[in-house]
Amino acid sequence: MNKHSKVYVAGHRGLVGSALVRKLTSLGYENVVLRTSGELDLRDKNAVDQFFETEKPEFVFLAAAKVGGIVANNEYPADFIRDNLLIQTNVIDASYRNNVEKLLFLGSTCIYPKMAPQPLKEEYLLTGLLEPTNEPYAIAKIAGIKMCESYNRQYGTKYISVMPTNLYGPHDNFDLHTSHVLPALIRKFHEAKETNAPQVEIWGTGTPKREFLYSDDLADACVYLMNNYFANEIVNIGVGEDISIKELAEHIKAVVGFNGNLEFDTSKPDGTPRKLVDVSKLNSLGWKAQTSLNDGLEKAYQWFLENKLITYIK
Repeated sequence: MNKHSKVYVAGHRGLVGSALVRKLTSLGYENVVLRTSGELDLRDKNAVDQFFETEKPEFVFLAAAKVGGIVANNEYPADFIRDNLLIQTNVIDASYRNNVEKLLFLGSTCIYPKMAPQPLKEEYLLTGLLEPTNEPYAIAKIAGIKMCESYNRQYGTKYISVMPTNLYGPHDNFDLHTSHVLPALIRKFHEAKETNAPQVEIWGTGTPKREFLYSDDLADACVYLMNNYFANEIVNIGVGEDISIKELAEHIKAVVGFNGNLEFDTSKPDGTPRKLVDVSKLNSLGWKAQTSLNDGLEKAYQWFLENKLITYIK
């Protein structure tokens, strides 16, 4: 990409897409194309085709997706597989038919088998059973990966797929019914602090381990890979370190300033025991994450404080 290239960021109001826009803007890219879901429903093939035929973007970051935590994945499995399949199929195919120079598809580490060895290497894809709680979402993402690989093989396109670990940061989803664990805990601890609650309830045993990447670091990695990576193989994006959910809760408790206790509801599911990605491929390409968990949590909580009325409405 050069600074005058027409760059389309699909899903620019979400956690990942908004970070991509911030990064591209900060680097001086002058021709970034954006559409809200109200302006362009990516599930609508005709609308997507018309958009690509009119705008003719040269580069595409496909960050648009239907996402959510364990609760949302359990309750809306049909929505997750249908919407994600439609979005990625329409955008990838329209990119090919309108001569997009390069596309970057955002996958997820949930594509890896539930009991895969740790850390998760890229070659573990399709070597075992998926985590049941988010299988429909994972299968949709795997289809997107294989679609990019297949278009590259058949049509000679330059589409790459990246697998981010668990993300957090500005414009995260803080809805307790649909959010992931980290933003949910930020909101829970904040509200408990505001109401002087004696304790905060946390799903599961607290023992599963997770890796957390600040969204601006992900955006930096995506732009770097768009400009420097061309192989027809997936790439993990992460920090290469993980902590238990209990440890995460203690970190957030300290950042928020909550003085009560933690209570773990062991009747609720834990999900995958551990999800740490192997980032040796990405590191060998010359990129490493820069934001520490504590610094990232401070920034995420500050954003929540400044925007919590908006997040509550969502």
